[in-house]
Amino acid sequence: MGKLTRKVAIVGAGMSKFGQHFPVKRNPDLWVDAWLNAVESVDNGIEPKDVEALYVGNYSADLFNHQGHLAPQLANIVGLSPKPSSRFEGACASGGIAFREGIIGVTSGMYDVVCVGGVECMTEVPTTVVTDALAAASDITYEYPSGATFPGLYASIASAHFHKYGTTSEDLMRVGIKNHENGKENPYAQMQQSISDIMASKRKRYENQGREVPEWKDELDFLKSSANPMIASPLRLFDCSLVTDGAACLFLAAGEVAKKFTDNPIWVTGTGQGSASLSLHDRDDLTTFVAAKEAARQAYEMAGVGPKDIQIAEVHDCFTKIKKEKVLIAD
Repeated sequence: MGKLTRKVAIVGAGMSKFGQHFPVKRNPDLWVDAWLNAVESVDNGIEPKDVEALYVGNYSADLFNHQGHLAPQLANIVGLSPKPSSRFEGACASGGIAFREGIIGVTSGMYDVVCVGGVECMTEVPTTVVTDALAAASDITYEYPSGATFPGLYASIASAHFHKYGTTSEDLMRVGIKNHENGKENPYAQMQQSISDIMASKRKRYENQGREVPEWKDELDFLKSSANPMIASPLRLFDCSLVTDGAACLFLAAGEVAKKFTDNPIWVTGTGQGSASLSLHDRDDLTTFVAAKEAARQAYEMAGVGPKDIQIAEVHDCFTKIKKEKVLIAD
C-alpha cells in the first residue's frame, strides 16, 4: 500500500440533526442542512465555484425513497451543477467509500477541492419496509429467501463470538450504555438520552398511569428486563441502532490550497478499503470482519502508524456487537 502522493486535508465539515424528519424533510433538505453547516465551518469561507466535484455516499434512496440518480440532484440543489457528481453504495460503508474516493480524487491531482457527502432518509417507509431494504445488503440468493434480517444475521455473529471468546450479553449492554451517554452529549444525535434518563422517564410514566413502578437497580438491571425486549437472541432492543434520517458533508482540499480555506486543516494520513463474502456461510470465521481488517491494515500502513498510536476511534455500530468486534480489530 503506497502513500498519498499529494497531501489532502479536511477544511470544513457539517451535518444535519439526525432523527425522524419525514415528511417535513427528505434527502435534498437534509443535504442542504449539512452543506450549510459545512460551509459555515470553513474559517475563510468556501463557495460552490471552489468545489470541483461531489462524492455522495447513499445506501438506498432507490428503496427508501424511490429516488435513483441521487448525486446530480444533490449537486444541483447546492449550485454545483454541471460539475461531476457520483453516488457510492457500500451498505453501511457508503459514506466511508465516498470519503475515500474523494481523497483519491484530490491526491491523484485530478481535483484541488471536492465535496464529500452522505445522506439517508429511512423514515419515509414503514419499519417492515426498512427491514426488507436493509436485508437487500445480505446475500439475496441464499440468506434473504430464508427470511434472514440484519438483526438476525448479526445475532448469529454475536452468538459465534459468545461461543468462541466468552463474550456475554452484559458486555454488549455496556456498549449500549456508553453509546447513549455519548448521544446525550451530541446535539446532532437522534437519541439524546442516557439509559438512566430512559429509566427515569419510564418510571415517571408508570407512576402517572397508576402502574406498579419497576425497581431496576441500575442500567444493567434495566437492560436485562422486559423493558429491553429480545429482537434476535442475543441482541435486544437497545443493542440495535435506530432507523433515522440525516446527512453529513465535508470539504477536502489539496495541501497547497488548504490554507486558503483554513489555518487549521485536518490532514488525512491514511485510508483503506476491503471486501468480503456477503454470505455468512461463505466465511471462514463468523467472528472476523475480513473487509474491516483489510481496510484497517491498508490505512495503518499508509499512515505509518499502529493501533497504539490511535487516541480516538469512531467505530460504525449498527449493533453493539459490531462496535465491540471492530474495536477488537484494532488490536
